[in-house]
Amino acid sequence: MRLAVLWWAALVLCGPTLALGWGAQGHRLVGAYAQNELEPAVAAEVQRLLRGESEPTLAGISNWADEIRDRPEGRATARWHYINFEAGQCHYVRERVCPDGDCLVEAIEAQSRILADTQRSLPERRDALKFLVHFVGDAHQPLHAGYFADRGGNRYQISYEREGWNLHSVWDALILRSGGLGDTAYLQQLHALDDPIVTGTPAVWAEAACALVQQADFYPPGHKITREYLDSRRPIALQQLRRGGIRLAAL
Repeated sequence: MRLAVLWWAALVLCGPTLALGWGAQGHRLVGAYAQNELEPAVAAEVQRLLRGESEPTLAGISNWADEIRDRPEGRATARWHYINFEAGQCHYVRERVCPDGDCLVEAIEAQSRILADTQRSLPERRDALKFLVHFVGDAHQPLHAGYFADRGGNRYQISYEREGWNLHSVWDALILRSGGLGDTAYLQQLHALDDPIVTGTPAVWAEAACALVQQADFYPPGHKITREYLDSRRPIALQQLRRGGIRLAAL
């Protein structure tokens, strides 16, 4: 597959001879999976854009958007990381759920346009790529497309082994962390999955992620989770990470 916005940019810049919300680990997995899916011309353009980065790979820059969000110059990007639906209504209508364009779906669309525009400066396109790698991952974390009422699970408090969590952080980090595997082992599991994936659009991805939130027992009863909850949700999380990687590479 190919990161199409870079495929076309590579053709423009290099000519016809030249034949991407989870915790840090989840975002790295999306980036690493996408990197493996890139066609040679696209991989070369990624390398060119990321030259000078401390880790010039999609995995290496996958958490930059979270880092900059917490700085004064990046605070305006905070709302780009998520979209909130009304409870039980996982249907994207911009006028209703993102009227000002400040949401995850519209951020992906906007950054895709910047990345594809070869008239933009290299720093602008580099930042767009860094945003996209992160935001496509966010679009596949169910609670980054959750309900407004509880702020995507942030207000749904959870007890697990005498520790306090919220449901959003469980999906961001605990589901993968409790599996006890590193990036390489999880990446092998992602590559072992083989179900077909429709590329779709950012709005479709968000709607599908929201639909997972609607499933029975997604919100654990009694505000308590068990090891069984984490183990049963991990395959869902891994499938979402793989979808994110494939769709990132195909943008």
